[in-house]
Amino acid sequence: MNPPKCDDLDYIHFLIAAQRVFTCTEAARCSPEENNPPAHDAFTRLLQRQPPDTAALWQEAKAFVKLRKGLLILDDTTLDKPYARDMDLVSYHWSGKHQRVVRGIALMTLLWTEGQALIPCDFRVYDKPQDGKSKNDHFQTMLQKAKERGFQPEYVLMDSWYASLENLKAIVSFGWRFLTRLKGNRLVNPEGKGNLPVSEVAIPPEGRVVHLKGFGFVKVFKVFRTLSKDGEAEYWATNHLGMSEEKRAELERQGWGIEVYHRGLKQCCGVERAQVRKAVSILRHLLLALRAFLRLEVYRLRRGVSWYEAKASIVREAIRSYLAHPLHILQPTA
Repeated sequence: MNPPKCDDLDYIHFLIAAQRVFTCTEAARCSPEENNPPAHDAFTRLLQRQPPDTAALWQEAKAFVKLRKGLLILDDTTLDKPYARDMDLVSYHWSGKHQRVVRGIALMTLLWTEGQALIPCDFRVYDKPQDGKSKNDHFQTMLQKAKERGFQPEYVLMDSWYASLENLKAIVSFGWRFLTRLKGNRLVNPEGKGNLPVSEVAIPPEGRVVHLKGFGFVKVFKVFRTLSKDGEAEYWATNHLGMSEEKRAELERQGWGIEVYHRGLKQCCGVERAQVRKAVSILRHLLLALRAFLRLEVYRLRRGVSWYEAKASIVREAIRSYLAHPLHILQPTA
C-alpha cells in the first residue's frame, strides 16, 4: 500500500492559511509544486481515513493548560448550514447570532482559560437523532473525561441550558465549584417557607443564599442587563456560598472568552465552511479546525499577534511577492 500523500498537518496549515475557500480541491491547488503533489482525492481520503478521536486535540492542548488552575467553560455554537439538504449531522438549532432557529451543526466545546489563554480541550457534536445523546449527556461525558485527565478547575462555567440538577450534582461529585445562569422560573426556597420562582425572590446586590429545589443551598445573584419596561434581569447561581458580586462579575468576564473563541474558530479556521457530506468527514474537519485554532491561539500568546493579523500576514506576503513580479499586465498602446 502506498503511503498517504498528505497528513493532518497539511490540512491544518491549509485551514490556517486559507481565507475564504476551504475545500479539498482548494487544498490540492494550494499544495507546494513538487514531484507528484497530492490531488484533491488525497485530502478527501484524509478526512475519511478514520473516525476522529478528540484525544488528538488533548495531546496538543495539554501542554498549554494548568490542571489545577483556571476555569473550565462549556458552551455550544451553531455552525450555519442554511443550504445543506443531504449533509449528515445537520438539523435545526437555536442560533444566538440569528436569534432564531436555523439549520446547522451544534458544536459543543470544553474550553480552559485563566483569563488570557483560550484552550479548547474537548468537543462533541450534538446529533441526538443518530446517537440518542442529549446535550446534557455530552456535558457530563466531557466533564468526566476532564476529571480523568486530572483537571481541578477553580470553577466550571456554563449557560442556563446546562444548569440541570444532574449536571450540577455531577460537578459537585467531582469536588468542583460552579457558576451558572439560571432561568427565572427555577424554584428556590429562600426562607424555608416554600418554593418560589427565583424571579420572585428579593435578591440584594451582594447576592442571597437560597435552597435550590432538588439540589441544595446555592448563592444567587440578580444582574440587570438591558433597560426595559419589565426590568429584564439575569440570575446567576454558585455552590460557593461565600462568593462576592465582584468575583462573580470577574468570572463572567472570563467566561465570555468562549464566545470570543467561537468567533475566532468560525472566522479564522473555516470550521463551518467544509463542503463535505458524510459524518466522518465533517467530524474530522471539525477536529482539524480546532487544532488549527489551537496553533493560532498559541502564536497569539507567544507573539502578541491576533489571529486575524496572523492570517493577514500570510496573504500580505503573497501580495508582496505578486507586486514584485505581476502577471496580469497590459502592453503599452501608445
